[in-house]
Amino acid sequence: MDPASPARKVLIITYYWPPSGGAGVQRWLKFVKYLPETGYEAIVITVDPAYASYAQIDQTLQAEVNENVRVIRTKSFEPYNLYKKVSKSREVPYGGFANESKPSFIQRFSRFIRGNMFIPDPRKGWNKYVLKAVNELLKTEKIEAVITSSPPHSTQLIGLEIEKKYGIPWIADLRDPWTDIYYYDSLYHLPFAKRKDASYELQVLENADAILVVSPSIKRNFLAKSGKLKAEKIYIIPNGFDNEDFASPKPVSTDKFEIVYTGTMADSYNITSFLEALETVSTHFSPGIIKVRIVGIVAPGIMNQINNSRLSNLFEFKGYLNHSEAIDYMTGSSALWLVIPEIKNNEGILTGKLFEYLATGKPIIGIGPVKGDAAEILNRTASGKMFESHDAAGMANELKRLIEVWKNGTKISNDISKIKCYSRQSLTQEIANLIAKIIPKTPGMN
Repeated sequence: MDPASPARKVLIITYYWPPSGGAGVQRWLKFVKYLPETGYEAIVITVDPAYASYAQIDQTLQAEVNENVRVIRTKSFEPYNLYKKVSKSREVPYGGFANESKPSFIQRFSRFIRGNMFIPDPRKGWNKYVLKAVNELLKTEKIEAVITSSPPHSTQLIGLEIEKKYGIPWIADLRDPWTDIYYYDSLYHLPFAKRKDASYELQVLENADAILVVSPSIKRNFLAKSGKLKAEKIYIIPNGFDNEDFASPKPVSTDKFEIVYTGTMADSYNITSFLEALETVSTHFSPGIIKVRIVGIVAPGIMNQINNSRLSNLFEFKGYLNHSEAIDYMTGSSALWLVIPEIKNNEGILTGKLFEYLATGKPIIGIGPVKGDAAEILNRTASGKMFESHDAAGMANELKRLIEVWKNGTKISNDISKIKCYSRQSLTQEIANLIAKIIPKTPGMN
């Protein structure tokens, strides 16, 4: 695109935006940050925090929104805000219900209501306010393309309505599976609700001009849902890392081998063999040399498993921290710990933290499918190893090796050239290339 030509405007519709915290915010926060470098201007429509039901808050992310970015915030109707009043935890459920290990009757009942009365999800009450804002916006702005990001997947129904009413090119960005998400059965859908949800999913997949997913496995999952879908319509653009976030890494401890985990850890995360491996390894080195820090929300069941083990003194639970603090723990670690939940179709899970782990250059110890998408990235970038959840011996051997390397002061080298493609700048350029493909060309443009 000619740098001298005016920026073409793209509308981004995303529920999660600062001050919301968590991994879901990072994707479009970073794309919007770098889109101007590609010749596109982003206008963002999101929910007003006063009406939102965020599971996490990170006020520090507000600083990453350029003052020149137009952000339109709307009202919303949020049943989750009522849920907080009747739930003992007073919390909005985290992804995968990581904060609800043994759900109470109220929690189980609320899941049933959520699964059968709010289809596809309880944040559907936001849609009418967004559509009103879009209608007003289009009176004064020429929008070249609309991008809807989910979850919540109800956001995709906004894109569907805009495409039908205005005919603006539409990209549906689905960060997670829809009816195949690993906690789907925990919502106790009745048959009619499953059919309705699947119908919404199919309408979005078949009517969007392009679909974005974060992994090859999710692409295969969506392709299998309709014979009308063509592989070239679905683009894989994973999450990534922002180089600016890693400009000032923290020093690594020379006294302790510090293993860091960031993010949520639900009951579906099988860490039993990792604990066995830690116990084996701890007998080979001086007492107190190993420290494991978990930054994020841990399911009560997992926390009890750790606290009731003989290794509880090795662990430190930091709780939810803002993004920059989490990165400080990553960069100051000796090694990073990745766990893929032990669920159906987990081969396609690519958590956002994986790419930030890559940016640190630290060795990664992964637990999950050794033939999954995350394992393939670890192998290709020489950034770490993935072990099946039962492979305690393999994890122990790798931990021993890494500790010996750390004691000797040797740096483990990964393939920087293959990691660079996951930078937010590189991925934003891919987004820009896709937008250019789907929007009508202005006469006279190349």
